[in-house]
Amino acid sequence: MGLNIENGFLKGSIVALVTPMEENGAVDWKSLDALVDWHVEQGTHGIVPVGTTGESATLSATEQAAVIAAVVNRVDGRIPVIAGTGANSTQQTVALTHAGRNAGADACLVVTPYYNKPPQEGLYRHYCTIADEVDIPIVLYNVPSRTACDLQASTVGKISQHERVIGIKEACGNPERVVEIKELVDDDFVILSGEDGQTLAMMQYGAVGTISVTANVVPKLMSKFCGSFLSGDKDKASELDGLLQPLHESLFLQTNPIPAKWALHLMKRIPSGLRLPLVALAEEHHVSIRNQLIRVDAL
Repeated sequence: MGLNIENGFLKGSIVALVTPMEENGAVDWKSLDALVDWHVEQGTHGIVPVGTTGESATLSATEQAAVIAAVVNRVDGRIPVIAGTGANSTQQTVALTHAGRNAGADACLVVTPYYNKPPQEGLYRHYCTIADEVDIPIVLYNVPSRTACDLQASTVGKISQHERVIGIKEACGNPERVVEIKELVDDDFVILSGEDGQTLAMMQYGAVGTISVTANVVPKLMSKFCGSFLSGDKDKASELDGLLQPLHESLFLQTNPIPAKWALHLMKRIPSGLRLPLVALAEEHHVSIRNQLIRVDAL
């Protein structure tokens, strides 16, 4: 594995990569390779294949492993690859995380089990079981709006004591959760924003970057934003955040990744494919997203 947590590799603008698909829903491997190269060229600091934005819920386990392996192979050690391997059962998550490790990922991003609403003790045991069984760094992922369960700061503190659990993507909707978590974890535990619109506030509280949807369409801008903050130029980061906020909003006019994939198709970077139950972007949102892309020079 190439990830060096001690040297701060897991920070900055990490893209939650879309999975390019043909109109029939088949994975477009050529476009996937091209996206990876583009992100590296544009300064993206890391890539998450097969997360929520990568439509993990509609890919088979075989496809997930294949996409992760394709991204790892194309990245070729240039930036970290953090594979999305979460599922709503512990057994399945362990299997997917093994697949992510075997595919060569540097770490795995594991979302809280969705739909079945486990209690905090269940979440604690879930993550510890995965970390016990798979020899790879684990990044927790809390997104209650998607999963119907909230990984509380106190539980994060307990899980963080496992040597393989290195950080969290936090998307609970409250930037101050960063403060709660930091009080309960070691200094080297990594906190990443999972809400593009709240990334600046979360970094002000102690997060070190973001796993970003918006980075799909403006990777250089997101890299400059995070890089400015991390290098100490808070004024520049605030200026860039102001530029980015309307774009963040437009990319969530419908369920992610519908707007992001439509934007990338408009930018001629991917085909238009999605998998049901996701459908094409509603026409009423076309003008808004197109105008935001033009405003930030993405078109």
